[in-house]
Amino acid sequence: ADQNLILLDGSPIFSDSHLFGFFSVFNADAISDMELYKGGIPSTFGGRVSSVLDVHQKTGDYQGFHMNGGIGLISSRLLAEGPFAKGKGSFLVAGRSSYAHLFLKLADNDNSAYFYDLNTKLNYRLNENNTLYFSGYFGRDIFNFNKSFSSSYGNTMANLRWKHDFSDKLSSDLSLIYSDYRFGLELDAQDFQWDNTIETYSAKYDLRHHLSDNFSLHYGAHATYYDFNPGTLKPKGEDSGINFEQLDKKYALEPAFYIDAEHKISEKLSVRYGLRYSMFYRYGEQDVNVYEDDRAVVFNPDFHIYEEGTPVGSTHYGSGETIASFDNLEPRIGISYALNDNASIKASYNRMSQYLHLLSNTQSPTPINIWTPSGPFIEPQLLDQVALGFFKNFRDEAYSLETEVFYKKVKNRIDYIDGADLIANNDIEQVILNGKARSYGLEVLLRKNTGRLTGWLSYTLSRAEQKTVGRTPEEPGINNGDWYLSPYDKLHNLSLTGGYELNEKWSLGGSFTFQTGQTYTYPKGQYEIGGIMVPNYTSRNEDRLPSYHHLDVSATYTPKPKKKKGWQGEWVFSIYNLYSRKNSASVSFRPNEDTGINEAVRLSIFGIIPSVTYNFKF
Repeated sequence: ADQNLILLDGSPIFSDSHLFGFFSVFNADAISDMELYKGGIPSTFGGRVSSVLDVHQKTGDYQGFHMNGGIGLISSRLLAEGPFAKGKGSFLVAGRSSYAHLFLKLADNDNSAYFYDLNTKLNYRLNENNTLYFSGYFGRDIFNFNKSFSSSYGNTMANLRWKHDFSDKLSSDLSLIYSDYRFGLELDAQDFQWDNTIETYSAKYDLRHHLSDNFSLHYGAHATYYDFNPGTLKPKGEDSGINFEQLDKKYALEPAFYIDAEHKISEKLSVRYGLRYSMFYRYGEQDVNVYEDDRAVVFNPDFHIYEEGTPVGSTHYGSGETIASFDNLEPRIGISYALNDNASIKASYNRMSQYLHLLSNTQSPTPINIWTPSGPFIEPQLLDQVALGFFKNFRDEAYSLETEVFYKKVKNRIDYIDGADLIANNDIEQVILNGKARSYGLEVLLRKNTGRLTGWLSYTLSRAEQKTVGRTPEEPGINNGDWYLSPYDKLHNLSLTGGYELNEKWSLGGSFTFQTGQTYTYPKGQYEIGGIMVPNYTSRNEDRLPSYHHLDVSATYTPKPKKKKGWQGEWVFSIYNLYSRKNSASVSFRPNEDTGINEAVRLSIFGIIPSVTYNFKF
């Protein structure tokens, strides 16, 4: 999850969904367009080693005031846009909120989950060559589970951008960006609250130079300052046995320079190539542990397990003093060749580096995301990826086919040792080892673009694996040094989406999703030590949750389809998870209250959810 760069108006977003994926973090009403890069990623993007999703918010209407929204059983939304300053400026404000948890309380259900978010964008034309933009976003998810624990998490972003046109061929963008991700966890049984955040402050200067019809350049500089708070531990009450603790904050700076060229060599051959030079500096103030033989994790040959190393001292780094530094060159190239008017082939190579790392307990039902920067004991992730694709249109573009194969390998992919404690761990280097990762697969997308029935079928067959070998011949590494499945491995990923225009007033829609279940590590047995039962685990991620799938259907009724002015409305009747599949969010193990025998308990968050929404605009 940490390897995908998600941008909203140029600002990084660290969580991409609400309600565990039920809603996107992006409000479709406020979005104008988005671009997804998987291969052939331009050198203007960096900091991650997988994909880039670049999302842009709408610009408010300069001509007149408009509103649109929707009122539903699960959530509602409202958007307003219009001009100000005599048409020189425009604004857009959009908000959403869910409230299904209120119905749960009426039914004496102690569980609840809801979200709310707000989008805004302001634009002001200084003159013909200069325009100012301000974009903002704020979103939060609140989750409570049976009064045993609760969490709150979400993103905040703000971007102030100045666009300047030097001429018809040269323009620039200067952006000042703030973004943060905050996660809070409260455990009632232990009477403590844990909060962690990652804040970023960025400046970016872009220039686009259109030298000719066949050649253009995109170049500039980008710098991001990071403020990591791995955790603030607070007692919840006077009787709590937890003491206040502030984990060591971490600071870093990531500057980069880049140049990207789009070159149309002939009518059939186009090439996009570029180079990015990225740097990363870890700064104090922080006390960094020193370990014997420089090993924060030690191997116990008697018990054949890894254990936390014991510091033999520490080194103090003052505020602004460099703790560690890295730099990398990242070449990129993408080639497109048109076989004819309806078919083309594409090939790409990416070299990318990532200086941030995410440690996540994938068996947890809450998004416990622990971001940590590269530095002592943690090297930056380095990616090499190749991809080859074939694209074709059929029957006057009524159908289109896209296929692509890819292979990528990543150096310095960290993973935690067996028994690692990730929550409120001030010395995270004591529970992680450096390894590598690889992934490869085939993607197929078939679209029907015209007619009363439209839609697409997409299928991905892929594999994602990790490998962490021992540092010496005596050490086993993780999973005995063999390749093991990544927590994000999905062998099969199928999506079928369709829409049918029944008549002018009625349209039908449906989508079916099937995914291989998430990898998991089940205990294979247990043993007793001093009266305490200890689970025994074998190979890493060798088990899976049950396959994930659900079918969603909808019907949309537009009473006055030909009305284009004034109040316009439509009714949407939908059913999420039509056959009420109990998809597993996680599996936990506990003794049965009656028999005392251990049993597996599946946590399923959503079943069948019918909904009615009234959409309007004026």
